[in-house]
Amino acid sequence: MMTAQPLETLVPDYIKRFQAYIPSKPDDELKKIYGCSKLYRLNNNENPLGPPETARRAIEAFPPAQASIYPSGDAHHLRCKLADIFGMHPDQFLAGNGANEVIAFVIKAFCQQGDNIITADKTFAVYEWVAEFSGFEARLVPLVDYGFDASGMIDKIDERTKILFVCNPNNPTGSWWNERTLSSFLDRIDGKRIVVVDEAYREFVRSADFPDSMALIGKYPNLVVFRTFSKMYGLAGLRIGYLAGSREVVDIIRRTCIVYSVNALAQVGAFFALADKEHIPRTHEIVSAGKRFLLKELDLMGLPYVHGEGNFVMARLPMSDSLAYRKMMTRGVMVRAMTGFRFPNWIRITVSCQEALEAFVEALSGIVKDNGAP
Repeated sequence: MMTAQPLETLVPDYIKRFQAYIPSKPDDELKKIYGCSKLYRLNNNENPLGPPETARRAIEAFPPAQASIYPSGDAHHLRCKLADIFGMHPDQFLAGNGANEVIAFVIKAFCQQGDNIITADKTFAVYEWVAEFSGFEARLVPLVDYGFDASGMIDKIDERTKILFVCNPNNPTGSWWNERTLSSFLDRIDGKRIVVVDEAYREFVRSADFPDSMALIGKYPNLVVFRTFSKMYGLAGLRIGYLAGSREVVDIIRRTCIVYSVNALAQVGAFFALADKEHIPRTHEIVSAGKRFLLKELDLMGLPYVHGEGNFVMARLPMSDSLAYRKMMTRGVMVRAMTGFRFPNWIRITVSCQEALEAFVEALSGIVKDNGAP
């Protein structure tokens, strides 16, 4: 009789080293755990307006019987819509089950054993995670003045570097590269590596010198741009994002795609969200007013903060961020503890509606006073 090998012998070393990401519990469970009757979600940079009205109507009109039918395997209509908007070809776009999936598409398409990717040490962690749990090295470059260091990233390149990830604007600091910085970076890469510019928060940007990355694709065929419907467009619960690039690069990435991963309702919601002309300006108004209020209150509490483009602000606390998280949860306010982003004792706050921000200020000021801070 054969003896089964221990499970550990089947697990690659890079998986043994990697810790699983444990998501937060559903809101109803969190309310039970922390004893709060209402929960303000200021942890995931969600849009308090929810989806655009055009998307809401399309979702409500979705025929339930179509749930039994497979969706378009390549999000055909959505890709055609994006091509019309950006003046590109539909085959220059790929949709995925949220930005996390398109990150995996790119890494799987270009990396093999012994390769590495380069990104910042304090940015959206999924670039690093996907590389590491796929068996590839993630080389991390420290931020400079809370922003991506272009020269530092280039200095890390070796013959096994395949992809450089730039989060623009950066989550969680809100810093961004202007068009001159991005173009200079792409010129120095000289088409020899894939450069991914993740623009998950692009629609929140108000700065005039922010680069038009879609327009740069024609000049830099090694450029891949990420966008999402989770943030500005309020479709995080439906999980849909996309990438754009040259037809040659996207054709390669397409070989790693999982067809049918984007459900039919997500495709409908995203398609119609793009047609709404009022949603983005309305969100800008909320974010601008919310930031003014939030920064004023953080000043009054004497707490240092970092902000830029995007619908979020980071604040440094005179205590453990995980302790602050737990205490704020008992007051019904959910923020992002930033130790996991390598910002210990910082929290990230989503700029939301006035009611939620007032609840946050009341909760945090109480905690700061209880901690003995002046």
